Amino acid sequence: MTRETVQIPRTLVNQLLHQAQLSPSQEVCGLVGQRDEQSECYPIENVATDASVLFALNASEQLAAFKSMKQKGQTLFAIYHSHPSSPPVPSEIDIEEANYSEALYLIISLNTKGVLEMRGFYLSDGNPQEVELII
Repeated sequence: MTRETVQIPRTLVNQLLHQAQLSPSQEVCGLVGQRDEQSECYPIENVATDASVLFALNASEQLAAFKSMKQKGQTLFAIYHSHPSSPPVPSEIDIEEANYSEALYLIISLNTKGVLEMRGFYLSDGNPQEVELII
């Protein structure tokens, strides 16, 4: 799949940036479901052993989010997480652990004081492809 731009609703962007700000020292993570251009954010607890530099979705919350998406006729649009102290680019672990090649991976960085940055990538076959996010 090659896409060069992806449209993201401003309300979704605001939600994701707000979540990252609420947890400046640990990675936040979750899923985004979508139906007919309407997006819904599903925050999920980060259960990584070191949440300051890694993210791992809580399995039961992830399953509950997928169930809710299915009931609402949504599909998985994106997987998001934050990087409290590094740029918004996929780490080697992010690339290795990516299991949903059709989903957009959104990374929010808190690396620059006072400035939040979010970038999007498709991660498939160990090859990150950045896309331009249109808000």
